[in-house]
Amino acid sequence: MLEDGVRARAKLQTISVTGGLLRLAKALEQGDFVEVAFQTQSGPVRGMAEMLVPMRASEGVLQPFRFVALGDDDHRVLRMVVDSVTDRTFLGIRSSQWTAPKPL
Repeated sequence: MLEDGVRARAKLQTISVTGGLLRLAKALEQGDFVEVAFQTQSGPVRGMAEMLVPMRASEGVLQPFRFVALGDDDHRVLRMVVDSVTDRTFLGIRSSQWTAPKPL
């Protein structure tokens, strides 16, 4: 949802704890502040985001965004989703479980 209340549908392509990438029918203005909302397996996430420089795609445009405001619950859900994907990608080893090697 844009600042003026207009809704735009987008497909979420990539997500991280700092932002993501949307596929849109037409680009939003770089610097626009929008409300981004999506459903995850761990629950809904809703936050404010700033739109970054759009890129042409074969269908529509790809436009990155960065989160500028997330509530505590939204951040927790987003972190759980990102950790879950990271855990599967790295065979179940969380980055918080890595420790520096002991000197020889």
